[in-house]
Amino acid sequence: MQKVIDTFYRFLEILLIFFLSAMAVMVFVNVVMRYGFNSGLNVSDELSRYFFVWLTFVGAVVAFREHAHVGVETLVMLFGRRGRIICMILSNIIIIAVSAIFFWGTWKQAPINASMTSPVTKLPMIWVYGIGFFTGAGVVLIALERLFRLVTGRVTEEEIAAFAGENMSLEHLSERA
Repeated sequence: MQKVIDTFYRFLEILLIFFLSAMAVMVFVNVVMRYGFNSGLNVSDELSRYFFVWLTFVGAVVAFREHAHVGVETLVMLFGRRGRIICMILSNIIIIAVSAIFFWGTWKQAPINASMTSPVTKLPMIWVYGIGFFTGAGVVLIALERLFRLVTGRVTEEEIAAFAGENMSLEHLSERA
């Protein structure tokens, strides 16, 4: 099962690479066309904006899985093991609540987005803003799994130390900066 999950996240990382590359190519081609040929591709402006939205929200799920979001390690470092576990539990409960609200808001907004189309591509806007379903559900599932492991005592000492910002190599710290 873990291999399937890892493969899924590898696919998401490749998707992120595609979005970023496509954005860069579209914007570059459009700049060259505008300055060199006094014309441009309207579709590239619109699609690059939409790819940026998807890049951000898919990237949020991948970053959450890798514990790459901003944390308050300075405060958590002051606590012992039990305090850190309590902070981890509270953190995951808050994340679940906020992500569920985000999913619900996307659900409530979906009929409006489905009825509107983008100006150039005529793409229904649900294809752009519907990514909130994926992000909300993805973060909730990851946080629920972490919360389950915390409550059942399956969390490792390395995870607790990482939550507190300890046991990080210089290479890992430089990646987070």
